[in-house]
Amino acid sequence: MNILSSLPGHIQLRRLANLRSLTVAAQLFALWLAWRVLKLDLSWIAMLLGIALLAAVNLLTLLRLRSARPVNNPELFAQLSVDVVVLSLLLYYAGGSTNPFVSLYLLPLVIAAATLPAAYTWSMAALTTACYSWLMIYHIPLPQKEMEMDNPFNVHVMGMWMGFVISAMVVASFVVRMANAVRSRDELLAEVREEILRNERIVALGTQAAGAAHELGTPLSTMAVVIHELQHASSSEPSELHDSLSLLDEQVRICRRILDKMLSNAQENGASRLQAADEFMAEVLNEWQLLRPAAQYRYKGEERMPVISVDVTLRAALMNLLNNAMDASKLEIKISALCNGTQFIVEIRDEGPGLSEEVTLKAGSAFFTTKPEGRGLGLFLANATIERMGGTVRLYNREGGGATTEISLPIANGGAS
Repeated sequence: MNILSSLPGHIQLRRLANLRSLTVAAQLFALWLAWRVLKLDLSWIAMLLGIALLAAVNLLTLLRLRSARPVNNPELFAQLSVDVVVLSLLLYYAGGSTNPFVSLYLLPLVIAAATLPAAYTWSMAALTTACYSWLMIYHIPLPQKEMEMDNPFNVHVMGMWMGFVISAMVVASFVVRMANAVRSRDELLAEVREEILRNERIVALGTQAAGAAHELGTPLSTMAVVIHELQHASSSEPSELHDSLSLLDEQVRICRRILDKMLSNAQENGASRLQAADEFMAEVLNEWQLLRPAAQYRYKGEERMPVISVDVTLRAALMNLLNNAMDASKLEIKISALCNGTQFIVEIRDEGPGLSEEVTLKAGSAFFTTKPEGRGLGLFLANATIERMGGTVRLYNREGGGATTEISLPIANGGAS
């Protein structure tokens, strides 16, 4: 199925074709009632040819829906006009404006008002009014035949009732479908607007991060030189001072490596690649341990791990989530990785106090944080990154205490390493 089949024009024309199929069946049933029950003497050949014409147009419409050409407003109006012309033909041979089914003229007008611009709606109103007015003068009267159980007036009232029931059912069905389509469109637009706003924030943060990375190069170089001189000058000092300077020197080197990696990744445009999930987890945990040497964790993974699509943003997202869990737990976190069907799932369990109601509702929102020194960006960026890669992030409290962060990522080609 081509992408045009999901566009509004194709959807409306498909609904019209389905409705016309029901109309053809209803018209044939009405003629059968007039012939077998009411025993009216009508122009059967002409009326059957009119119904056959409508069925042929509907068949061509179903074939047309398979083409890649978009459905425009003039085409929809022409389709509705065919329905009006065929209805006028049938009414002409069945009493014209005196036929109780003349109210069916309202159906194409309602459909036009719901699907087409105002100009086409007014044109349809003019067309149906003209046909109705023409039938008041030109038509073949219905045969006046007394029925065994009902007089002609009761037959006319019954016909009006049937016409109303048909109109009510069609209008209600069509309006309900249109309302559902409008609601679905509004929900989709709201999601798109939210995603655009989130992407704009991420782009703004990326621009600021690039500027900060460029500006931090100079002070880090200065700090490295000063630390090296202090180490040389304190070579005869107590070991505690020397160890502290060594730790500072190591942290400065890590910062420089992070900045160099940021610049290198920017030059590579953050291209993704396929990697075994166990290798990816080992790399992330090793790098995270370098950044947080005091952090304690236990990791458990399956023997056969799948292949997933990874990039530098996914690595940073996972490290942000590890940091959040460690900040909440203070002591130790437990990390498990497993393959569940077509998903690679990572669970990070902390031993903290759990998530409050406010955190549960606002977690992942930009600039929301419960940390005094936090900026509310870690979880926000992690959510955006993992969702962009087709995954999900879910936070929930455990019954025994603590919270769990569940990351779900799609498996590349459904394969395992």
